[in-house]
Amino acid sequence: MKTSNVLLLIVVLLYINASTEWPTHTVCKEDNLEIHYKSCDPKQDFAFSIDRCSDITTHTFNIRAAMVLRHSIKELYVKVDLIINGKTVLTYSETLCEPGHSKLIFCGKKKGEHFYYEGPVTLGIKEIPQGDYTISAKLTNEDHVTVACADFTVKNYLDY
Repeated sequence: MKTSNVLLLIVVLLYINASTEWPTHTVCKEDNLEIHYKSCDPKQDFAFSIDRCSDITTHTFNIRAAMVLRHSIKELYVKVDLIINGKTVLTYSETLCEPGHSKLIFCGKKKGEHFYYEGPVTLGIKEIPQGDYTISAKLTNEDHVTVACADFTVKNYLDY
């Protein structure tokens, strides 16, 4: 009996060590639009959701995001790349938190604190481009350490 428990423990530990990627999560899947994401931070996954895919094309839509911070956020920067067929075709970056000027309520959170945001987001787009592509998003702090990062896969077959 003890030998089988030890073997089971070894198999579980080997499986955990062999898993180097986080699972792919579904953000939404409606009709001809699918959005999935996978954390690209090897040490941490996070939770992210929206109510409906169709809400993204409205001016403002609601999201929910949660994680435990592994690093403090005094300053926070976002970099977003649009990748089509393995090539980056568009890059966007912005400062989200800096001393004396913070755009977000979680600026100033400390390592180990829970980050939770539920509320409106405005992308400033009128429609989601048709096709299959990846949106890579990375949040870094003042020490250039990754706070969170994810690759979003978008499959849009809607004809606007």
